[in-house]
Order: sequence, then C-alpha cells, then structure tokens
Amino acid sequence: MYAWIWRRLPFGLAGKLTGSVVLATAFAALLWFVVFPWAEPLLPFDDVQVSQDSDAPGGLDGPAGPGGGDSSVDGGDPGLDGHDLPYDTGQNNSGPSPTADR
Repeated sequence: MYAWIWRRLPFGLAGKLTGSVVLATAFAALLWFVVFPWAEPLLPFDDVQVSQDSDAPGGLDGPAGPGGGDSSVDGGDPGLDGHDLPYDTGQNNSGPSPTADR
C-alpha cells in the first residue's frame, strides 16, 4: 500500500517527501478533529464513580482516614490504603551508606 502511494506521488524525490508529509499530516488531522471526537462518547475513559460511602475500604471516613485508626505503614501495620507492607518504610536498607571516594 505504501509503495503504491509512493509511486503515485508526483514531482520526484522532493515532491514525494513533501507529499508524504502532507498526507501524514492530513491523516493525523482527520483522526484528531473528526474520528477521535466522534468516538470519545463511546469510550469509557470518563466513566468514573466516586462515592462518599464511609463503609468503603480506603475511604476518607474509614478506619485509616482522618480522625480514626492507625495511619502508620511501618512494622506491618495496615497503611492508609489498608495493605500490609512486608518491609520497613522508615529507613533505607538497600546497602551501605555512600562514602566520599565513591
């Protein structure tokens, strides 16, 4: 298909390069201004559901939210999102401290 288009473009190499850029730009503009706005309402990207339910896990009014519960994530205690971390987040235990000669 691309070879067919390339053979049909006029005016030698410079015209073919210019024509290719014009065709690619026109195709991108067609997608950007026509196809994507038409398809946007059909896609679920903006279908977000947010609730104020206090029984929902991780909600602001839940056990780890303001005014209740332990918000510490160190030592295996449940964090703000209710998940246990299997490591200590209070310090960096990845290796020795850097020295001046490194």
